[in-house]
Amino acid sequence: MSKFFINRPIVAMVISILMVIVGAVTITSLPVALFPNIVPPEVQVVATYVGADAQTIEQSVATPIEQQMSGVDNMNYMYSLNSTADGQMRLIVDYDVKTDPNTDLILTQMRETQAASQLPVDVTNYGITVQKTVTAPLMLMTLYSPNGTYDARFLSNYAYINLSDQITRLYGIGNVQIFGAGQYAMRLWVKPDQLAKLAITVPEIVAAIQSQNTVNPAGQVGSEPAPKGQEFTYSVRAQGRLTSPEEFGQIVVRESPGGAVVRLKDVARIELGA
Repeated sequence: MSKFFINRPIVAMVISILMVIVGAVTITSLPVALFPNIVPPEVQVVATYVGADAQTIEQSVATPIEQQMSGVDNMNYMYSLNSTADGQMRLIVDYDVKTDPNTDLILTQMRETQAASQLPVDVTNYGITVQKTVTAPLMLMTLYSPNGTYDARFLSNYAYINLSDQITRLYGIGNVQIFGAGQYAMRLWVKPDQLAKLAITVPEIVAAIQSQNTVNPAGQVGSEPAPKGQEFTYSVRAQGRLTSPEEFGQIVVRESPGGAVVRLKDVARIELGA
């Protein structure tokens, strides 16, 4: 057969051209589900250790997770990224191209759960995110203010509120990452001299905030067993989570038997910022 085409090159060229034309015509009607997989599935594990440096994250967060992740089925390789700016660790696990991404996600989640007992309590309380991802972004979009009316902080906050969730809900979108200014939050800048003078530690402040910035159900008025003639039942609404710097400033950090009270505003500067 090979000798036939060697002796008749025109026939070989005609067949090749016909194959290209037929392929170009049929590819337009080929369903996307039948396209071959060419990009290996990747799963991303994100853990946050607030206030920790890169070395601390590597030793206490990245290492336990990587040890449990070693040997997972159909894994090609993995690598972790430690950020010194925001205390975040990202572990990328790359799987074989022939595997199912959903199965890879489940296997990664199982291995991450096995490492949870070895991680610091602050990391597990903050939450660890495991999701499918790709290393290269699919699309990059830029927000700008034509007349310079709004700064980068305003545009970043606008993207968090109006764009992030809507884009994430689109079909095929796994993750949306916003660059630039950070997300708005209640930020506390502690005063080291005041902490040293009053012998107060940062964990004490964190514990006070967690215990007093909560949503507490207040129950109902007029519910069963109700006295005769009680016709209505009312739900009692109590104060929920704190929303302003002034409310956070009233959080009690320490109270002595003599009546002295140390509030959060006495040992920290509180502001709502990005």
